[in-house]
Amino acid sequence: MRRALSLLLALLPTSVSAAPAGYFDLLPGVILETGDTWVSNGERFRLYGVQSCLRGTAYTDKHGQKRDCGEASLAVLAAYIKDTKPVCAPVVKKDGIAYVACYAAVGKERLDLANALITSGYAFAALNGEGMPYHVPYAVAEKLARDKRAGLWQFEDVQHPAILLSREVNARAKKADQ
Repeated sequence: MRRALSLLLALLPTSVSAAPAGYFDLLPGVILETGDTWVSNGERFRLYGVQSCLRGTAYTDKHGQKRDCGEASLAVLAAYIKDTKPVCAPVVKKDGIAYVACYAAVGKERLDLANALITSGYAFAALNGEGMPYHVPYAVAEKLARDKRAGLWQFEDVQHPAILLSREVNARAKKADQ
């Protein structure tokens, strides 16, 4: 009897699925700051190894209209959250930000959310101070997206955020030297 009850409970569909131990649900309703960073319950989270397009930077769409690159990254992250209800696990905490790895369920497949954003062309591999990727597979995914001209890569004037951030750092250093 006990065995039959266990089997029956295992086969019954459930409408609530909680994140596995060590993970937490990333649900709609979080406050998205960028296409890689959000706030939930007063805590900041960022996808590990990912750099979204910078808000306030522009690209020119196929109709010749300037669009905000960061808003495009943010919109795609919001869509992934809404459609796939990812679960995340902390990787490291630094400077008040919890860096996380997330996976999204699409059908019976589990997809790395960061990889999905990068291969779709709406995020980039984050680089360290030496210009090396924090997570090499994301740099490979980025190259594939760029080669396929996926997402933002289809627009001629899209620049990798690392280039823009590097220019900003160099300008500040030059100004400090003067």
